[in-house]
Amino acid sequence: MLEDVLRAIPFGILLSFTIGPVFFVLLETSATKGFKSALIFDLGVIIADIFFIVVAFYSTSRILDHVKDDPNFFVFGGVLLVAYGVISFVKAQKSFRTIVREYHSIEVQKNYGKLFMKGFLLNFINVGVLLGWISFIVIGNSMTDNEYGVHIFLGTILAVYFIVDLFKMLAAKSLRNKLTPRLIFKTKKIVSLVILGFGVLLLVQGFFPKEKELIKDKFEQINPLD
Repeated sequence: MLEDVLRAIPFGILLSFTIGPVFFVLLETSATKGFKSALIFDLGVIIADIFFIVVAFYSTSRILDHVKDDPNFFVFGGVLLVAYGVISFVKAQKSFRTIVREYHSIEVQKNYGKLFMKGFLLNFINVGVLLGWISFIVIGNSMTDNEYGVHIFLGTILAVYFIVDLFKMLAAKSLRNKLTPRLIFKTKKIVSLVILGFGVLLLVQGFFPKEKELIKDKFEQINPLD
């Protein structure tokens, strides 16, 4: 059991620092709305992860056969992320007065239910998250002989991921007093564009699957020791 925990810790840290839409929105939420808001957002992300784990765990082989060979999943996920990024950017463009009002108010108005759903949906629509958990399940199966080894492996990854996220939130929160309304406004727009960028990357992978495989093969052929 201890071996399964120790093997999973590096994967949890890696997952927490994976640069994706959730990474940027989590930091932005913590910096602009505070630790509690970021925590609620992150709980939504974790619930989406748990959903993916359950789906992937009980149908791993079937999902691997379809998702890895079907570019339509990347197109679908890309369209959703692009749409989310565009909508967020448009809303950010119109939000400067609201930001100024909230900045000077005694306490920023926070909708925790909305933040939770934002975290859940932003993670849920990213097909890369599903592929990531499928990969972790395959890795866990290959690294443990224990009957519940995979469960311990996945549970540890989630726990480490959440703990590291707490430290990221605290670090981002320390910047809060240095944020001006203008900087918050720019940050929201940048985060929206980052999300849109990840959506475009998924679309490119979906529309050009052969080119994606060629690039992947080229990188695999590179040996720095040659």
